[in-house]
Amino acid sequence: MAGQSEATGDARPELLVLSSLPDWDMEPLAGQYRLLTSRDAPDRAALLAKARTVRAVAAPGHLGADAAFMDALPALEIIANYGVGVDGIDLDAARQRGIRVTNTPDVLTGDVADIAIALALSVMREIPRGDAHVRGGAWAAGNMPLGRRFHGCKLGVVGLGRIGAAIARRAAAFDCTIGYFNRTPQPGSTYKAFETIGDLAQWSDVLIVTVAGGAGTRAIIDATVLQALGPQGYLVNVSRGTTVDEPALLDALAAQSIAGAALDVFLNEPNIDERFKALPNVVLFPHGGSATVETRRAMGQLMRDNLTAHFAGKPLLTPVA
Repeated sequence: MAGQSEATGDARPELLVLSSLPDWDMEPLAGQYRLLTSRDAPDRAALLAKARTVRAVAAPGHLGADAAFMDALPALEIIANYGVGVDGIDLDAARQRGIRVTNTPDVLTGDVADIAIALALSVMREIPRGDAHVRGGAWAAGNMPLGRRFHGCKLGVVGLGRIGAAIARRAAAFDCTIGYFNRTPQPGSTYKAFETIGDLAQWSDVLIVTVAGGAGTRAIIDATVLQALGPQGYLVNVSRGTTVDEPALLDALAAQSIAGAALDVFLNEPNIDERFKALPNVVLFPHGGSATVETRRAMGQLMRDNLTAHFAGKPLLTPVA
C-alpha cells in the first residue's frame, strides 16, 4: 500500500516513485517496497512532506533532485535513475550526504543510436512531409521536391561516447565519412577528430549531438556552430535540449541558414516552443530515443536490480561516479 507505515509491521523499505513507470516495473516494485507515488499527493511539495521516511527514489534524472530535494528526504540512501542522463541530479550534494546514485547505461545505447540515424534520414529525405503528401492527396497533383542523400555523406558526431560510437558504426554502414569532436581524446578511434565543434560543423553535412546534459555542455551548439554548419547542413539532437541554443536554432531554421534539423529533445519539454511547429524544415520527436518495449524493460530491470543490490548490501551494478 502506498505510504504504509512501518508501524503496521511492514518492514519493506519505502520507495518514492517520481514518474509514471510501466506496469512491468510497478508490479515487482510494489511487491518489494512500500511505494509512495505522485498520486499520493496533490503536488511535489506535498509529496515530499509525506516522504521523510523514504529510503530510495526511482525516477528519470531529468525530473531533478537538487540539494533541497535531498534535504527534504532525511532517510534517503539511493537515487535509482531510470535512464542514463543524470544532469538533473546534484551529484555533489548526493556525495556530501552519502546518497548513492545509479543509472541505466548501455541498455539504451542501440535504440538511441537507431533513432539518431532515423531522424537524419527523416529530415534529409523529408519522410514526414512525404507521408503528408500522400495522405493529403497532393501526390496526384505532382511529386515532392527532391531531398538530400544520406548515404555517403560527411557525418559529424559531437560526443564520441557509447551512443556517439554506436551512431558512427551505423553511419559507416551507410558509407558515411565520420568525424567527431570529443572533450577527451579518443586515441583508438579511426574517425577524423576535430579540435572544435565549429570546425566539425563546417566539415559536416549532418551534425549529430550526443553529449550529456549539464552546465558544462549548455548551449554548446550555438549561433556560431550553426553558422558553420551552413545552409546545406543538418542538425540532429538526441542528447538534451539544453545542449542547443534554441533561440539561435529557431532563427537559423526560419532563415534557412541551415538546411534543417531533427530533434528528439527540447528545452521545457513537453511544452516546447510553439515556433517549431510552424517550421517545415524540422522533424520533431517526443524524447523517445529509448522508447521501445525491449529497452524500457531492460532499463526498468537494471534500475530495480540496482535497488535490490543496495538493500541487500551488495555492490551496485551501475553506480554513477
